[in-house]
Amino acid sequence: MNYSVFLFFLSCIVLIFNYGLVTTAASNVGLNYGLLGDNLPPPSNVITLYKSIGITKVRIFDPNTEVLNALRGHRDIKVTVGVRDQDLAPLAASEDAVKAWFATNIEPYLADVNIAFITVGNEVIPGPIGPQSRNLPISISTVVSMANLGQSYPPSAGMFTSQAREQLTPVLKFLSQTSTPILVNIYPYFPYATDPVNIHLDYAIAKNETVVVHDGPLGYSNMFDAMFDAFLWAMEKEGVKDLPMVVSETGWPSAGNGDMTTPNIAAAYNGNFMKRVYIGKGTPKRPNSGVDGFLFATFNENQKQPGTEQNFGLYNPVDMKPIYKLF
Repeated sequence: MNYSVFLFFLSCIVLIFNYGLVTTAASNVGLNYGLLGDNLPPPSNVITLYKSIGITKVRIFDPNTEVLNALRGHRDIKVTVGVRDQDLAPLAASEDAVKAWFATNIEPYLADVNIAFITVGNEVIPGPIGPQSRNLPISISTVVSMANLGQSYPPSAGMFTSQAREQLTPVLKFLSQTSTPILVNIYPYFPYATDPVNIHLDYAIAKNETVVVHDGPLGYSNMFDAMFDAFLWAMEKEGVKDLPMVVSETGWPSAGNGDMTTPNIAAAYNGNFMKRVYIGKGTPKRPNSGVDGFLFATFNENQKQPGTEQNFGLYNPVDMKPIYKLF
């Protein structure tokens, strides 16, 4: 990394901390607010919906002007703003571009929008643009997927792939210096859908408390805990211990894959995730640290890939009615 870029990275971190953008985890569930649909309601209506159901944390995938303007004056809602993946390379290559991006996309909203976090890229590690994440001066954190794990079962065997070690480990070590959380997308639905014969539905949706996986002194009654802890073990193997971890996305589709994706199953999984966040329940490896995170997603988005990808929403975008009762 260029030394001047590194110094600018630090100066931006100080700038962001001075503006109060980084906040501690709160014991409530946030919602991802995706915009890949041509029938979505106006952002002002969406903010009204959030307030009506008590949502105080929202994650958007890019600094959308219309959404950020709708959030003006609603400082009770903490907003996580993403940097678009396609912007990573040009921003990493130019300090002036970073300054311009911040001045255009963040600074105008600081006075009346509660921007709580900035994430750099969404699941770009591992990948061809992953290395840009650690060079981007304004980076606060990044969002990664479980694909970074080359091994995850049992959880204590959790280990990153070689590519993830190369790209992700420097990011984790930097974040650990300031205890800034890494954001991880955790979806038990996907491994369950791949192997429903050997993975029981109750284990996947955290329906019961019976231990299914014994891992030394630790016992796992649900897949979410096992996936979360596998990532923790992988970080420890890279010398990163006690780094906070936020669940940037989790959820279950209500349609698109037959009997595996029904409104009742989606409600059960998402409801169980909400309950654990509210009561501050930790995982077997971190029993004294509650899980913080965001459900995916607010609406079914009809411009996403057909099938389950279009059916992770909690609300129908046309009439804004819930697809199933959750809040």
